[in-house]
Amino acid sequence: MEERRRSFGPRRGGFRGRGEGRFPPKPVEIGKEYEVDVQETSRRGEGIARIQGLVTFIPNAKPGDHVKIRITRISRRFAEAEVVGKGKAEAETEEEKEE
Repeated sequence: MEERRRSFGPRRGGFRGRGEGRFPPKPVEIGKEYEVDVQETSRRGEGIARIQGLVTFIPNAKPGDHVKIRITRISRRFAEAEVVGKGKAEAETEEEKEE
């Protein structure tokens, strides 16, 4: 009797081969600026905003802030950014208060 080998698709090399396609392309780029609303606070006290679903950690920001940020680091599941200014809507509101 001839022994048959069952085929379960193409062979993949080790554990690393399985993760391909698990993380889609990121909606942000390092160095680019975005305006975001900070929604919550992380365990480390950083502000958290989401850019098209990507969690973005922002030091020195708190929930309710509308800020302009610059992306400094992109990881598989999140990004990190720094505050570069106030968002347009917030800046206009402050100008109206001064007048």
